[in-house]
Amino acid sequence: MRVGFYQFAPEFGAVELNRDRIASVLSGADVDLLVFPELATSGYLLTAKEELAELAEPIPGPTTELLQRIAAQREVFAAVGLPERDGDAFYNSAVMVGPKGVMAHYRKAHLFFEEKLYFRPGDTPFPLCEVKGVKVGLLICYDHMFPEAARTLALQGAQLIVHPSNLVMPGKGQLTTRVRAMENRLFWVLANRWGIEERGAKKLSYTGASQIVAPDGSLLARAPAEGDALEIAEIDPAQALDKRVTKLNDLFEDRRPELYRL
Repeated sequence: MRVGFYQFAPEFGAVELNRDRIASVLSGADVDLLVFPELATSGYLLTAKEELAELAEPIPGPTTELLQRIAAQREVFAAVGLPERDGDAFYNSAVMVGPKGVMAHYRKAHLFFEEKLYFRPGDTPFPLCEVKGVKVGLLICYDHMFPEAARTLALQGAQLIVHPSNLVMPGKGQLTTRVRAMENRLFWVLANRWGIEERGAKKLSYTGASQIVAPDGSLLARAPAEGDALEIAEIDPAQALDKRVTKLNDLFEDRRPELYRL
């Protein structure tokens, strides 16, 4: 299975431009599954909730319909982050889109910093879907700080986690996602954005360094901290079914849930 990420710097407010860029990359990539950053259609640095009325869209909606058309033509799959509007509520969401449409829809459960001023937290289970016979889970950015999220997906059989992100703390998400992959023995695709967003008095610097991680925590591909990057790796998803760390230790069989207080 060929999995990849496209790291870029979405232009704030330029939904059609960002959407067309995503579509263009997906149309040309030699890949089975391609992952894009968090809020990839809109940009990230909001200054007022009213902006969401212009930037957010329903799911299904224009972005998912465009990606479905490409997916159907090329037999590819795409995971992308976007702002979602559902009535009067707004969510920081991610979707998995394939030839038949939206396969998984996730509303970010763990909101980071000022996201809490603009979005509602999601309250549905972490989603799992099947992509070409491979079980794939979705998380978004700050979810990486909560091992329960990745473990929940792993216990449901996830072989791969896709992770649209806008990371701003250098090195943190790049480190924890390697640990999450290793402690759950699964593959991980972190699709981060790069660059600087500056709007009025607000400024954020994004860390780039998107990566594809193997079940042993090793890096299969990594982007630089700055610059657009399309990286693809060939993986064997069956490796994520083997939870053994020694001949006498199986990572899941050795669990002691009766001792845990979570």
